[in-house]
Amino acid sequence: MSIASQPTLVRLLAAVVGDGPAARLLATIDVHPALLADTAGNVSRAVLAQAMNLVLFDGLLARVPAGRAYVDDVRAGGARVVFDHGALRTVKAPATGALPPGEAAFRRILDPLGYRLAGTYPLDRLGMTGRSYAQADHPEEIAQFFLSELHPERFSERFQAATARVLATSRDPLDAADLARLDALARDRVLPMADAVALLPRLVACFDRWHDEPALADYEILLAESAEMAWIATEGNAFNHATDRVADVVALADRQKQLSRPMKDKVEVSASGRVLQTAFRAAEVERGFRLPSGDRVTRIVPGSFYEFITRKTMVDADSGKTRLDLGFDSSNAQGIFKMTAAA
Repeated sequence: MSIASQPTLVRLLAAVVGDGPAARLLATIDVHPALLADTAGNVSRAVLAQAMNLVLFDGLLARVPAGRAYVDDVRAGGARVVFDHGALRTVKAPATGALPPGEAAFRRILDPLGYRLAGTYPLDRLGMTGRSYAQADHPEEIAQFFLSELHPERFSERFQAATARVLATSRDPLDAADLARLDALARDRVLPMADAVALLPRLVACFDRWHDEPALADYEILLAESAEMAWIATEGNAFNHATDRVADVVALADRQKQLSRPMKDKVEVSASGRVLQTAFRAAEVERGFRLPSGDRVTRIVPGSFYEFITRKTMVDADSGKTRLDLGFDSSNAQGIFKMTAAA
């Protein structure tokens, strides 16, 4: 097959991560045939969204050994992972350095990629608000995003001051050229291949920590009131977790426990009974902290994790058709977030 006749998604991935990694990703994650049938010269917003998600998924596996071991098992069995959604955390603070506050830092990415707000979920026990975004062109086939905002004003003044100090050094990973390409994508719904190749790694880079290592004293203040804000202090806007859509999450959890993998004790079940979730416990990672003396110390803290979800069908109230329940549940989310609560 000539390079020009290869799927646009394959050419884009290969140009950014290399032929071998691109082939491995496409052999690991289920991709809808329509996204592989696209051989256009330009890159559609759906193809770019899928490429970004594949690279982000791969990056999370590099940080979560239990998730990597599980995915290796799936591949060894001749199957592929169904990537349901990825999650990240943000802070809706008055000042966030050079980054836009809260979800605004990622809406400028998600909107041009064709993502639309699908649901809002109060996470009051955590002092947060969760929002889900689905890709409009392929809502069931391209992974959703679950983006949560932490509200510092719901915590103590001491906590708010520590949050402000941590975020003050935030830098913006996107420059004027990146934003111009996103504007063009929002307008035209496609980008020339060269622009998509330039933009893709910049989009992936947004899912990282863009502030300096926190002071240990600030981290301890944050941890005393919010494990989630403490996590943001060390991990920033990194992919908090990636989620595999499976047929029977209860049976899967039992199998993973038998393999002695760090599985969550309880399966979370939504109020509707249609969405069931569980996860591996967060990977342990070593992170640095600043001391008043100017010295640096390290601690083992929670990193990212790998999640599983089972979605049952429902009858759409508007169309009367049966479709997958793509919703989320506030109680489920707050239970899953406990995976990063260990210190």
